[in-house]
Amino acid sequence: MPHFQDKIALVTGSGRGIGRAIALHFARAGADVVVNFFRNRDPAEATADAVRALGRRALVVKANVGDLDDLARLYAEIDDAFGGLDILVHNAASGYNRPAMQQKPRGWEWTLNINARALLFGAQHAAPLMARRGGGAIVAISSLGSVRVLPDYVVVGASKAALESLVRYLGVELAPQNIVVNAVSPGVVLTDALQHFDAFRNTEESLIAHVQERTPNGRLCTPEEVAQLVAFLCSPAARMICGQTIVMDGGYSLLVN
Repeated sequence: MPHFQDKIALVTGSGRGIGRAIALHFARAGADVVVNFFRNRDPAEATADAVRALGRRALVVKANVGDLDDLARLYAEIDDAFGGLDILVHNAASGYNRPAMQQKPRGWEWTLNINARALLFGAQHAAPLMARRGGGAIVAISSLGSVRVLPDYVVVGASKAALESLVRYLGVELAPQNIVVNAVSPGVVLTDALQHFDAFRNTEESLIAHVQERTPNGRLCTPEEVAQLVAFLCSPAARMICGQTIVMDGGYSLLVN
């Protein structure tokens, strides 16, 4: 496990699922963690308690990263509490899952603002805080829907494609500041988020079995495995990886399914 002793890591949307796993992974590796949430405080506080139980500091900040004022306040609170930042994991995501012909402007704006715009303007806030500490790392969580067509995923998929494009641009622009920017694109990960997809809600077990059968590794990726890859991309060993999206799906996307 890479060591992050006394580093400061912000993980957006870290109350549950992949975000929680990433936050705890960094805490185990010695980092202090900013736990961000928007709607559900209790899971975020539980994550923060788990961070503190590992002997690290935790700051809980309620903020909708898709709102520019909230986003600015999030980074202001980090500045007040820690005076700097080493790691930004852009994990918070949302979206309206419905066919393209049923999408509405409000759903488009909501999804793009949280999933993609927040990365761009979050990086603008994060970069000066990272500069104070000699550089840093930004990792965005994407999905296979950025390049593949998934049922009812059109707006989220478009937002993730925009996110991956931003990762390339930010990676090049921030590299001279010793800030490394990359993305992780997991396959299907077994978390509560699956319940937001109609395709999974009533037939979850059969669809999970379907994905497992067509995955060369024979199983789904776990949140902890995503956290390990994120941590690697934030470590000195990954300094020459710039603006890349690393697919982590056990080979699923390599096959025609």
